[in-house]
Amino acid sequence: MKSIKFKCLLVVLFAFNVSFAQEKDEVLITVGDNPVMASEFLRVYNKNLDLVRDESQKDIDGYLKLFTEYQLKLNEAKRLKIDEDKNYQREFTRYKKQLIKNYLSENKVTDALVKEAYDRSKIDVKASHILVRLDATTADTTAAYNQVLALRKRVLKEGFDSVKAKMHDGKTIFLEDLGYFSAFKMVYDFETAAFNTPVGEISMPFRTQFGYHVVNVMDKRESRGTISAAHIMVNSKQKDSLLNPETRINSIYQKLNQGESFEALAKQFSEDKSSANNGGKITPFKSGQLSSTVFEDVAFGLKNNNEISKPFKTAYGWHIVKRINLEPVPPFEDVKDSFVKRVKRDSRSKLINEAMVAKLKKNYKINYNPDAKAYFVNALNENFYNRSWKLPSDLKEAEAVFTINDRKFTYLAFGNHLMTAQRLYASKTMPFESIIDKEFESFFEASIFKYREDNLETENEDYANILKEYRDGLLLFDLMEKELWNKASKDTVGLENYYNSHKANYQWNDRVDVQIATTTDQSILKKLRKLMKKGKSETEITESLNTKDNTSVIFTKGIYNLDNSILPSDFIAEQGLSKVYNNHNEAFHIINVKEVLAARPKTLEEAKGNVINDYQNEIEANWIKGLYNRYKVEINQDVLNSIKSKIGN
Repeated sequence: MKSIKFKCLLVVLFAFNVSFAQEKDEVLITVGDNPVMASEFLRVYNKNLDLVRDESQKDIDGYLKLFTEYQLKLNEAKRLKIDEDKNYQREFTRYKKQLIKNYLSENKVTDALVKEAYDRSKIDVKASHILVRLDATTADTTAAYNQVLALRKRVLKEGFDSVKAKMHDGKTIFLEDLGYFSAFKMVYDFETAAFNTPVGEISMPFRTQFGYHVVNVMDKRESRGTISAAHIMVNSKQKDSLLNPETRINSIYQKLNQGESFEALAKQFSEDKSSANNGGKITPFKSGQLSSTVFEDVAFGLKNNNEISKPFKTAYGWHIVKRINLEPVPPFEDVKDSFVKRVKRDSRSKLINEAMVAKLKKNYKINYNPDAKAYFVNALNENFYNRSWKLPSDLKEAEAVFTINDRKFTYLAFGNHLMTAQRLYASKTMPFESIIDKEFESFFEASIFKYREDNLETENEDYANILKEYRDGLLLFDLMEKELWNKASKDTVGLENYYNSHKANYQWNDRVDVQIATTTDQSILKKLRKLMKKGKSETEITESLNTKDNTSVIFTKGIYNLDNSILPSDFIAEQGLSKVYNNHNEAFHIINVKEVLAARPKTLEEAKGNVINDYQNEIEANWIKGLYNRYKVEINQDVLNSIKSKIGN
């Protein structure tokens, strides 16, 4: 409710990408004790020039009136201390956290990663891999590297399947067929290695958080797109020992060939309970998303929408697949926003963070304490590995680990970071030096992002402007809700008095209460009209004329103005059963006019929405008059004239 009203609340939607530079910024208007600069007024005016349809508001004087009333409302909201309300502060904080994410990202790197991911999404890679598991915190990786390198050599000589049969143990050594996959299906480092390895070759070893891999690329092809499909499935394993799955699926297939509905047969016979009730429809998928390549190949092999496969078997049972639709990879601009979100959620985000940290390091003055790391290396002990380590009792809490500009990040803050990080190293024996190096980088990254966040409003004009517009807009929403919307909707006596004084504004036009029978089947018109003339109910008529597989007639009923497009243009408003109206909206219609309703005033209940809106506008007009009386408004006419001369208004 709040977001809908907020959109309608303000004609002035403050912008963040338009600014006006003057040689000397001066106060244009003072409302109460609050001055507003000319640059602020012009920033808002320039932004909204193309958005405002009311020509009077494009005129400087007309727009200044609107702007002044906006400032009056802000003053009133602050007088009432709405900005101190906990609900307001909670809502504003939530928005601020969401907005700031856009300013804690390195855009050039993000854009490059998004475009790379999109380009990769157009390609399917078929591959297998070898993995030697290795804990992410392990420092000495030589043995794992040499082991995966030796397995690579064996695969080149003996073949993948042979080595897999001998060496795969599912614990520390994995040799797996991955089928086809595309962007975002694997961790980024693995995906990059697969896309960079030519077809028919095996990569050199590379590391991910899982250990050391090599990837064997067997094929690359253009993406087959995203397919929407439905299926009917009969499980391979049946409780009824007399039921033969292949015989049953063939019987269902025969029914399909006899013209029976795929959706109906799926609902009745499919043993995939997750899709049966939906006519067999499954979630749209791409190559590599399903656990059965056989199923994927059959589905993508269907050439036309609504084409149905012959029965086929997978590891799960017997299937018949119907192709519903096939969507090729959409244009980049159509999916860019969704790819940005996916990249920021993906392991690629680490690269974005690294780039942003590097950028911020250039912007800020950073001083490191050369003794800090050594101090914490010495402070750690074996308790760290079982999550029982405590901060030293003589910790130099106020000592700086590093400073960013004028802010100090202390030993205590880094120590608390290490306390939390203990859980990551439980039962491990990573050297203390490596732990401190790793956690120092983590702490520094979090700290520099926090510093950026805390100072962003003073560092970034774009962010400051858009945050101000939301802060003020949210204030006005809560103010208007309290002072106007709730009063107008809850003041029943005032509402009724307003309605009685303005009753002439709320009128019904001539209307008809009708029952409309619609069909495209000309052959049933006589029978349809005859049944309607006999007074048969909608249920009786539809049961008589419609069949399970064919809907011949649909009824619509309601009260409509005579100019409603649902009625034929040559409609005659006479009580009783109409003639057949030909080809209105490409169908035939027979209309039973139950009652012709003459024009009359609307009751308060019938017009309530419009009455509340109009009454609200009257309350607002009177309220704003009161605000002008409460707050003194002074306009600097010289500055206003200067603005007018500069923009030719």
